Amino acid sequence: MAETRGDLVFEDAFDGSTLDLSVWSPYYLPQWSSRQAAAATYSVGDSCLTLSIPTEQGLWCAGDHKPDLRVSGIQSGNYSGPVGSTVGQQPFRDGQVVLEEQEPFWGWTPHGGYVELRARAEISPRSMVSLWMVGLEDQPERCGEICVMEVFGDAIVPGESTAVGMGLKTIRDPAVPQDFEAVPLPIDLADFHTYAVEWTGSEAAFFVDGTEIRSCQGAPAYPLQLMLAVFDFPEQSNGDDDHLVPTFTVDHIRGWNVAEELVA
Repeated sequence: MAETRGDLVFEDAFDGSTLDLSVWSPYYLPQWSSRQAAAATYSVGDSCLTLSIPTEQGLWCAGDHKPDLRVSGIQSGNYSGPVGSTVGQQPFRDGQVVLEEQEPFWGWTPHGGYVELRARAEISPRSMVSLWMVGLEDQPERCGEICVMEVFGDAIVPGESTAVGMGLKTIRDPAVPQDFEAVPLPIDLADFHTYAVEWTGSEAAFFVDGTEIRSCQGAPAYPLQLMLAVFDFPEQSNGDDDHLVPTFTVDHIRGWNVAEELVA
């Protein structure tokens, strides 16, 4: 894909001591449980955001989501209908109802451009990290996904490669094709790397450390919110790893708009 970056329109380098709550909600899909039950464990310091899952952190949507999972995530948007309705972002089963209504919140919701993450992670085979962008679901069909990066711990070959997932996910939007692939790359997830997507019109091209890895046609044609999270799957325990604390450390997230000559 040709160079598309225009002006820098968004940057969070996490240079302060607190999370910018005008941009980020530190709760993972709280409408399906509550803000208290969906709160992320995180810290901001040394010009980085670190998401983590300490050993005492409980399950997300305990007794409802299967398989069991724990998660610390932040998101740049949030939306739901009233309690008892089925209106909400990213339901994980048919007929799921809102347990705690969420006020509409749009922190940063790009509609095209270049989005870049610089991050590192320390995970085990039972955990994963991801940056993905999803529709706001203010209209039900606006739910497609651009996954910028997704890494499962069991997709890492120490000293050799890390399989980085990237691409499009249909979710429930038939206009967005399922076009996702985990590509083995000779990188160490524990080191800082840059993951990015160029999203212009219906095309999305994915980059790692400035090198284009793959591209897809059929990207969502509506604004997307960012979702950034670390996950832990207790049922994948090997019996001797409950003490491990997965972390996702983010140096910055940046966004550029599309160059004017490409949208004129």
